[in-house]
Amino acid sequence: MAPGTTLAKAINEALRASLEADPKVLVMGEDVGRLGGVFRVTDGLQKDFGEERVVDTPLAESGIVGTAIGLALRGYRPVVEIQFDGFVFPAYDQIVTQLAKMHARSLGKVRMPVVIRIPYGGGIGAVEHHSESPEALFAHVAGLKVVSPSNASDAYWMLRQAIAGNDPVIYFEPKRRYYERDTVDTAAADLPLHRARVVRPGSDLTLAGYGPTVRTCLEAADEAEHEGRSIEVLDLRSISPLDFDTLQTSVERTRRLVVVHEAPVFFGSGAEIAARITERCFYHLEAPVLRVGGYHMPYPPSRFEEEYLPDLDRVLFAVDRAMAF
Repeated sequence: MAPGTTLAKAINEALRASLEADPKVLVMGEDVGRLGGVFRVTDGLQKDFGEERVVDTPLAESGIVGTAIGLALRGYRPVVEIQFDGFVFPAYDQIVTQLAKMHARSLGKVRMPVVIRIPYGGGIGAVEHHSESPEALFAHVAGLKVVSPSNASDAYWMLRQAIAGNDPVIYFEPKRRYYERDTVDTAAADLPLHRARVVRPGSDLTLAGYGPTVRTCLEAADEAEHEGRSIEVLDLRSISPLDFDTLQTSVERTRRLVVVHEAPVFFGSGAEIAARITERCFYHLEAPVLRVGGYHMPYPPSRFEEEYLPDLDRVLFAVDRAMAF
């Protein structure tokens, strides 16, 4: 793949490679075909693979996911696009009541190789229902895998791995990072799908994020370095299952942890991380695990979203608090 590939293009290439590798792979969703998706992530796929494999669906999310479940039962590997994060809720019943439970309900006889792609998060100035971060809702459901890449290389490989697996995967795409560029090596994946990655080593504190907040964490680590602080940045990559072993190893070394996500802090994924790491690392921690995220409120109008989203100053304030203990 060309140097400087955008995250959106990496997803497109992952879909293309999966369609080429397996005739049972299908792409489905609203406007994914002729239009190429509202973010042009599926651009050109219908032209090259035809309308029977890249399917423009009606505007009916419950029907789209229900159809994908039926196709999976017949041996296909559907990749469903939910056009925006807030549009997934009409399909929530199908996902948590049917898709997540088929494997258990059939005592392991039925696999559900369905990937549901969801552009999520804020930062694009969108209207209501277009900037949600519902990952904790899906991580709470047993039977679903929940992942979110932060860069183009992971976007490519994590989607390839998700499509090739036999479990239902909710694949959250950080839409405000769609056009950030990275080098993508398509020769081989360097990590399993659910393994966290240390993207910047440090010794004083661990900043853990996923999806859109990893860049914010890296910016905070750069800024903290000017104050003589060595911050380790961990890209969690997978929210369920979560790689607590890599996280624990990091925290045992740095002795402090700040978790950053766009979703509300209240009952968010950071709460589970804080509880688990407190249990695992109680005698190593020199400060309580702190969380930085959205507020417990509906996502605000676009002119106020920068006040809502965790930014550099809020992350650095949490770093200061942790270091002060």
